[in-house]
Amino acid sequence: MTSIAKCGIAFFILLGATLPAHAGTCTDDIAQTQGQLDLAIEKDAGSHGWKPESLNALRGHQPTPRSLAEAEGSNGLDLTDALDSLDRARTASRTGDIAACSREIARARAILR
Repeated sequence: MTSIAKCGIAFFILLGATLPAHAGTCTDDIAQTQGQLDLAIEKDAGSHGWKPESLNALRGHQPTPRSLAEAEGSNGLDLTDALDSLDRARTASRTGDIAACSREIARARAILR
């Protein structure tokens, strides 16, 4: 095997090794932002005092971050937008669109500020 062929093979091996690293970075950013968003939703949910129970609560449905954000009214809408951005980031990450993933994570973080 010639040295040119060996260099070509080595190049493709290195190229293939870097692709999962880029995907992992976006996935890590999504997880970190989701944790921050969960804390913000939890903090907001406890700051408005007691409210009447919803039908979902009376039926025994478990709360989700989205249902808590929606129950909080005007501030909950912002947090719902952040959850939507994270959903779009996950979709972009699955398709390998790192730029779109980063853009959606930045939107979610901007809402958290």
